Amino acid sequence: MVLFPGKAYDEIKVGDIFGSAMTVTETHLVLAAGLFGDFNPLHTNELHGKQSRFGSRILHGPFTSALVSASVGMYFGGTAIAYLEHTCRFKAPVRAGDTLTTTWTIVEKHAKPRHKGGIAVLSGVCKNQDGEVVVEADGKILVNSRDKK
Repeated sequence: MVLFPGKAYDEIKVGDIFGSAMTVTETHLVLAAGLFGDFNPLHTNELHGKQSRFGSRILHGPFTSALVSASVGMYFGGTAIAYLEHTCRFKAPVRAGDTLTTTWTIVEKHAKPRHKGGIAVLSGVCKNQDGEVVVEADGKILVNSRDKK
């Protein structure tokens, strides 16, 4: 049983917008290093981070990418068949304390009757609390229709 059913292919249209916001914490930096095995001093050493071009430690790109894509999984919760593509262009660093707001727009739809649904083509942008774009993203997700005809 899905308590909060996500959008189905037959319920979305080009131009629909969705997203989410969250604040990055120190825990995200620590978890990312352990999860990825990437202990680069840009992520794990405060002194090195302060002396870097960024002026502080920064969050790993793959973790930032995961945070950006999370709202796609939630929007299509229970209806997603497969997240087919995900591309990120990192425009600015993400630090502990940043509040990230990600907005996705459905830019194309491609019916896939054999899969009883279709592909939603997505364009996303993630901004920090200052309105600075930190990530531009694209994605494609294969989604079920509710009407399985």
